Amino acid sequence: MGTSGYRSYGRQHEISADGKATIAASSDPVFRGDRARWNPEELLLAALSSCHQLAYLHLCADAGIVVVDYVDHAEGWMAETPAGAGHFTRVVLHPKVTVAAGGDVAKALELHHGAHALCFIANSVNFPVENEAEIGVG
Repeated sequence: MGTSGYRSYGRQHEISADGKATIAASSDPVFRGDRARWNPEELLLAALSSCHQLAYLHLCADAGIVVVDYVDHAEGWMAETPAGAGHFTRVVLHPKVTVAAGGDVAKALELHHGAHALCFIANSVNFPVENEAEIGVG
């Protein structure tokens, strides 16, 4: 069997490194992958979201803004080339942040710009990574 044909091989694989939890991975279902496993495109969105979140939390801690909840839903758009390759054209992060009562909401919103500038992953990609943050008080 093996790679005797496009439909003959499995796309499931595991991403592992010493001392870390294993990630069950596959290709996107469009490319005969397993929907229950992470695909490379989802992992890139997750990396962008995670990097932004960690940079943002650092800046908030330094600014004395107490974040009590942070949820993001990253979206990405891709284009396929005539040769069948593809690339991301844009990613938008949608962080919904809740700061403790008395927190500076305007400053909390502003810090997303600084977090973007600090994010190693966003600084490493060749497409725009935008941010549509919402700040609430709880």
